[in-house]
Amino acid sequence: MKVVIIGGVAGGATAAARIRRLDEHAQIVVFERSGFVSYANCGLPYYVGGVIERQDDLTLQTPESFWRRFRINVHVRHEVTSIDAAAKCVTVRDLNSGRVFQESYDKLLLSTGAKPIQPPIPGIDSDRVFSLRTIEDAVHLRQFMTTKRPRRAVLVGGGFIGLEMAENLMAEGVEVTIVQNAKQLMNTLDIDMASLVHTHLRQKGVTLLLETEVVGFETIQDSVRVLFKNRAPLMADMVLVAVGVCSDSSLAKTAGLRLGVRNSVVVNERMETSVPDIYAVGDAVEICHAVSGQKTVIALAGPANKQGRIAADNICGGNSHYRGALGSSIIQVFDLTVASTGLNEKTARQADIDFDRVVLSPASHASYYPGAKVMTMKVIFEKKTLRILGAQIIGEEGVDKRLDVIATAMGAGIQADALKNLDLSYAPPYSSAKDPVNMAGFVIDNLATARVKQFHWDEVDALPRDGSVTLLDARTPGEYAMGHVEGFINIPVDELRERLGEIDRTKPVYVMCQSGLRSYVASRILTQEGFDCFNFSGGYRFYAAVTREVVGAIQAHPCGMEKH
Repeated sequence: MKVVIIGGVAGGATAAARIRRLDEHAQIVVFERSGFVSYANCGLPYYVGGVIERQDDLTLQTPESFWRRFRINVHVRHEVTSIDAAAKCVTVRDLNSGRVFQESYDKLLLSTGAKPIQPPIPGIDSDRVFSLRTIEDAVHLRQFMTTKRPRRAVLVGGGFIGLEMAENLMAEGVEVTIVQNAKQLMNTLDIDMASLVHTHLRQKGVTLLLETEVVGFETIQDSVRVLFKNRAPLMADMVLVAVGVCSDSSLAKTAGLRLGVRNSVVVNERMETSVPDIYAVGDAVEICHAVSGQKTVIALAGPANKQGRIAADNICGGNSHYRGALGSSIIQVFDLTVASTGLNEKTARQADIDFDRVVLSPASHASYYPGAKVMTMKVIFEKKTLRILGAQIIGEEGVDKRLDVIATAMGAGIQADALKNLDLSYAPPYSSAKDPVNMAGFVIDNLATARVKQFHWDEVDALPRDGSVTLLDARTPGEYAMGHVEGFINIPVDELRERLGEIDRTKPVYVMCQSGLRSYVASRILTQEGFDCFNFSGGYRFYAAVTREVVGAIQAHPCGMEKH
């Protein structure tokens, strides 16, 4: 059997090695358009910033190492220009010599990946306007950083590449402005959680221009003038355009393969395309979202690696199936770790799912052990079934393991309230006896059993201030004086039982505290005393942080220091 693989990196390189492990006698040929067949593209921003010092550290395998270990023929700088599915051969151009030749196959695997979106902006072809997708891109950027020593950079796009590059450029002493057409960075997050990222970036000195459209670039000597639709231009020494990627499916299209959402290649669970003996994996393929069931494209290394392994199994006569992806992701943003999995509120609505969410602020480990850090945790679940739909977590420590536990629970079909039952490891330096994941389960269980009703940050301003409801702040007088929501009266939770006479029993009561814990205790007291009570999800700390960004009243003060 002869297998030709178009493209390396995560999907193609994984498939090639797996095929060899399954079939020692298969002839395997890999054609890779770039100069590198297997490399850590997620590490490229850190190479540009000098965190990863050697280019060789980005290279996981070379053509030579593939041959030594696996006897796989890898040809870099070879571009497949066409596929003849009827004749079962591909046409290849050697980009170094220009030679064009044909290669036959019994099985063909496409791992063509994704390419950076290049919006049709005048001046985008300037030698000071960059993109970052390949090692060649990273080397080019690193050389520019070393030789030109830029002091001002504009990053167009607020996704993973933009945020990682912002941190790495700032570490090199570059002033960074991030320009985003949408009203928030990181579309994997909801606006409330993204606002925490916005605040942190501003505190680190990054300038954010949200809801701002770039309309042109003008190169002026050693600078670039960035032109905006409704804003004065900015001068920069360099620009990085990172507005997302799109499936590199042009080869598949001309070969007659069926395309799906966003021009991705349609495959079944076996990673087979619409044409016999042709498989496809990675960023170029359409997959099924594991939560919504909707067709989508998820350009992440984890899914690409799994798909490569599954395609290899089936090429070698197996029967492996890909069950979709949650889209679990994580990123370092200066001192913060930002992680998400599954659906957010926007995508849950698009999937027409009736959902609710909880927000809590647990510590990374036992609060009595030194160094505990508060994280913000949001879990979204389906109301009727309590199915976990997604989670978003932001903090300094312990974020990754909590996100991974929830993603695992989702994959195993564990209901949201059952998170309270997970038996997770505990020692004071690492967690609490009631882990943050358990705490999310406790909160959801209280909602599911109607012990607690809740309200959210985006409902606060609409609450009546005409006396028809009671708005109660259960924090201490000192906390209340430092900042509170307009219309909320202050009765500390520890005094509540003795002051119940100050609250009208005929009116609904909406209770808030700093993090949601004391207001929960107050809600239980009031509910058992016959009040119709609602607990605020996330607490004043969360409300203040979100509304500073969302409403636009951005302050330089720490959370809780201003009056709303």
